Amino acid sequence: MPFDDSATSLLCMKSEGLYCPLGDFYIDPQKPVKRALITHGHSDHARPYMKSYLTSETGRAIVQERVGKDAKVEGIEYGQSIQINDVKVSFHPAGHLLGSSQIRIEHKGFVSCVAGDYKIEPDASCETFEVVPCHQFITESTFALPIYTWEAPERVFSQINTWWRENQSRGVTSVLFAYALGKAQRILCGIDPSIGPMGVHGSVDIFNRHYLRQGYPIPETIRANRETKESFKGQGIIIAPGSTQNTPWLKQFAPQSLAFASGWMAVRGTRRRRALDRGFVLSDHVDWKGIIKTIDATGAQHIGATHGYSDALVRWLREHKGLDAYTI
Repeated sequence: MPFDDSATSLLCMKSEGLYCPLGDFYIDPQKPVKRALITHGHSDHARPYMKSYLTSETGRAIVQERVGKDAKVEGIEYGQSIQINDVKVSFHPAGHLLGSSQIRIEHKGFVSCVAGDYKIEPDASCETFEVVPCHQFITESTFALPIYTWEAPERVFSQINTWWRENQSRGVTSVLFAYALGKAQRILCGIDPSIGPMGVHGSVDIFNRHYLRQGYPIPETIRANRETKESFKGQGIIIAPGSTQNTPWLKQFAPQSLAFASGWMAVRGTRRRRALDRGFVLSDHVDWKGIIKTIDATGAQHIGATHGYSDALVRWLREHKGLDAYTI
């Protein structure tokens, strides 16, 4: 059953993005539209210039930060159901980062769920993923290959702590690259703050404030800059986006050891190509086993795959599960 022509689907693809005709809204649109429902605040999902936005209440301030203070951004509590034209809509935790959501859409008993980006492991820095029973499930497939199987996050945090202590013994500052929104806060909530001073790039600090306002356990950090650089020399760890590599801002914290926390560190050769000393496999996206487990739990028979290895996932779901799977 092709996605665009499905008699049961509540969704279709248009040039602006994923569209619900009966509700007359888009989900994470790529071009300006009248009404945008936003799964979370990453810039490839929350874009500026929409006439109106609806997102989760806990993610509202982050989306506002992303799309601009003058944008019309409304929030809805998780699990609260509202009517938008001919469909019923609710938002549910996706576990990707603070305020990230799956969007449930219902019409005449048929339920579609757009997962957005998600992970199913518990995370101290955001709400825990919630299974949404549905007939149609739209899943990301960023890491939808069997080679991607994540270690327990506690083990990865322990590896980071050990690397940090080893650098301290050599008088070297630890610099850990991570996405400024989501990954950075997850790391800060997971590693041991008693080891030494913890610094963050300004872009991380901006989002930390949103987490702190909602009571998440972000430890005390120092905004890393020229005035504070002596605080970290040979003892501290600095969390910064990867875009700071080879910049004058980063060089002021030398001598330093560079590492990256990402699911892509599971790919052989990535650390060497990026001129890193260490790579830590830590992803805020679901792995292969988690995708299959989630699809089974939803009970959905219609599976749309997007964002990543969608062709491989679709082929496997058709051959091994007998599901109506398709690439979006």
